[in-house]
This record gives sequence, structure tokens and C-alpha cells, in this order.
Amino acid sequence: MKIYELIAEWEKHAAPKKSAREFTLKLPLYDAARILALSEMYPAKSEGQIITELLGAALDELEESFPYVKGETVIAEDEYKDPIYEDIGLTPLFLRKAQEHVEQLELALQETPASAQ
Repeated sequence: MKIYELIAEWEKHAAPKKSAREFTLKLPLYDAARILALSEMYPAKSEGQIITELLGAALDELEESFPYVKGETVIAEDEYKDPIYEDIGLTPLFLRKAQEHVEQLELALQETPASAQ
């Protein structure tokens, strides 16, 4: 999700998805002030929701910015029948590791009593 799409989503007041894990962090002063400014601009969103959704959008953009590294295996053909080679760069590594953590987090969520979710 792009940042501009996130703002449009905030206008709709969408609810975030929950995770089994919590992260605690201290923000730099100016970043904290900007989060507080956004929470005033979008009062239906909590500070935590704003941080969560901004982080998600930033991670989406980070994933898109990983450079493509051409592998040797042809995985498809484009509309001109030219070969498309697998990406052996950071994108597949990131996606694989993220999926591993999704599975771990889902397991932890299943093990969490319903009253704690």
C-alpha cells in the first residue's frame, strides 16, 4: 500500500488486523510529534493504529524497492514470448522470511486464549 492510499483508507476509518505479538518502541521526538499531529487530523484513528498502518505502508514500499536480480531459471514468458527469469535478489529472501514469521505468529495466535485476543 502506498502512503497516499493509506490516507484514503484513513478517510474510510478501516479497522486494523491484529497480531499475536506486540512491539514497544520509543520514537524520535519529531516522529512522535508527527504521529500526534496525524492523530489530531484523524481522530477516529488511535496513535497505535496510525503507527501500525504507516509501518505497513513503509514496509510495502521497502519491498517494492528491493532491486531485481536476474537468476538463471525461466519462470514465465512476457506478452512478447520473451523469458522472465526468477528474482534471486532480496525480494524473494524477504518474502520467504516474512512468510516463516507469519506462520510462527499464526501459531502463537492460535495458542493464545480467546479472551486475550
